[in-house]
Amino acid sequence: MSLNVTGIRIPDSKMAHEATEFIRDTESDLLFNHSSRVYYWGALAGQQRGLKVDNELLYIGCMFHDIGLTHEHCSCDKRFEVDGANAARDFLQGYGISTHDIDKVWSAIALHTTPGIPEFMAPEIALVTAGVEMDVLGIGYEHFADEQIGAVTSCYPRPAAFKEEIIQAFYDGIRHKPDTTFGNVKADVIKDKQPEFSPLNFCSVIRQSRWQG
Repeated sequence: MSLNVTGIRIPDSKMAHEATEFIRDTESDLLFNHSSRVYYWGALAGQQRGLKVDNELLYIGCMFHDIGLTHEHCSCDKRFEVDGANAARDFLQGYGISTHDIDKVWSAIALHTTPGIPEFMAPEIALVTAGVEMDVLGIGYEHFADEQIGAVTSCYPRPAAFKEEIIQAFYDGIRHKPDTTFGNVKADVIKDKQPEFSPLNFCSVIRQSRWQG
């Protein structure tokens, strides 16, 4: 029986079980536990916000969101988010999932590192990003009870050195294709016109988050 946190548990379906096995066999302990925590944070955030969510689709989005960082599912020319979204799409097509729902999962994964957009989209898309932001950046940490955080991290450990380990995992997954990291052009424009401008640094935000590890 899966962990139950205020009614939130991993969906008990063939697709969810096989997704768990697939990710467990493909990803490191670091990424598997991170992805599992992301599901609980995302689902709990949906519960807090009163959103109607397909938890099975949300689970697939959360579990596959970082698979593009693995050797088996990493391309040479696409963003790792797209690699992960494509892997999830291929997985879902074997279960008779509608194109509409597959597109939601694809978008949830493809956009999970693009803040400011997913929150205005379907709940399954918004909540993958919310779960990632909670686990990596500590965004929304204050909205979770200590008992919830303790229950999830006890089942899916968050190592003391998680911040540095997840940064390293990102680096290992993308260092061979640096051109795919071209990102938010707005920051480049402001920097061009305002040389003193200092944009937020992702790694610095991770290290300064409320999480201890």
